[in-house]
Amino acid sequence: MAINRRRFMYCSSLALCGSACFGLPLGFAAEPPAGSGPANIRGKVFRGEAPARLWKWSREGQFYRRLEGGLVQCLVCPNRCTLQPGDRSICRTKVNMAGKLYTLAYGNPCAVHNDPVEKKPLYHFRPQSKVFSLATAGCNFRCLNCQNWEISQARPEDLRFVELFPADAVDKAAEIGSAAIAYTYSEAITYFEYMFDTARLAREQGIYNLLISNGYINAEPLEALCEVLDGANINLKAFSNGIYRRLNGGTLQPVLETLKTLHRRGVHFEITTLVVPGYVDDDAMTRAMCAWILDNIGPDHPLHFTRFVPRYKLNRLPPTPVSTLERCRAIAMEAGLRYVYVGNVPLHAANHTYCHQCGRKIVERLGYHIPVFHIKSGRCEFCQAAIPGRWHV
Repeated sequence: MAINRRRFMYCSSLALCGSACFGLPLGFAAEPPAGSGPANIRGKVFRGEAPARLWKWSREGQFYRRLEGGLVQCLVCPNRCTLQPGDRSICRTKVNMAGKLYTLAYGNPCAVHNDPVEKKPLYHFRPQSKVFSLATAGCNFRCLNCQNWEISQARPEDLRFVELFPADAVDKAAEIGSAAIAYTYSEAITYFEYMFDTARLAREQGIYNLLISNGYINAEPLEALCEVLDGANINLKAFSNGIYRRLNGGTLQPVLETLKTLHRRGVHFEITTLVVPGYVDDDAMTRAMCAWILDNIGPDHPLHFTRFVPRYKLNRLPPTPVSTLERCRAIAMEAGLRYVYVGNVPLHAANHTYCHQCGRKIVERLGYHIPVFHIKSGRCEFCQAAIPGRWHV
């Protein structure tokens, strides 16, 4: 496979971050020839788009099973794509090559950046630390409002990428002083093998691992990932299976199971709900969601209600009114959730952290800057209440 190389200066999607990518070598993947054409497996249409041969940014899948007739079934996410030889998965990163499942997203991130942890958003995990962020092409959802659709809805070979295998990613994170590696931007579950191998090496080097994800993953790979995971932000898209189907192309229950698993395994995580007008701004649904959170994972996992901005196929919708976000937050607080935030509204008072016991402001956020911080040894400096999170800086 012919690869043209030169020095890389910017991420493949300037809308993502528009920042330097550390002078890593750039790759351009050649277009693979078409495979055997469309195939309909269990009601899902897959296209024979596997490359004529594998390139070095490929690895055999970690969770799959081989079926009769040369078919394979991917077991990473609830889509459970069943592929004939030459077929490509819904997420566009997995292919069936001669009766084995391979990932095409391994060591070839299309976006690399050093971010503040608050950008993820993670408000209760090592505030003001830097995280080395990686993404490859692909997603197992089809969100109509995706903000990073240029990479999430692309195949790995369609994008510019940098060559950065797991050991190199960990070395680069250590070199630039990042406290953690975040698997983010597109959908980390679709590049599970690359994420898992990188996370194992990062853990050995004392570097934290953060999953920024839609949470649409099966139990076995999630349990394996929890062994090397330190924190997560899970996008709970809505509290309605019908809206998940219409808006995102997925289902609700697997995401709820992910939240319960992370809670049981003691992984720090926060939840983000993007309040899309006409889809996710229903008060009754918000109340039901908050009641489920309280009953199943407790009051202490931070919840972010984030403002929708017109994107992708929903570019004609208006931005979420700030009053709607404030109403969602009020419902959550009334339900008993202790740490609820309003996102994508700069300088809003609900960006700050207030002690659940005394009500005092203990973390003030101005963008990604924190001028006021009143948490010591994980406790409010005013009343000594324990504040949930990973606060060591």
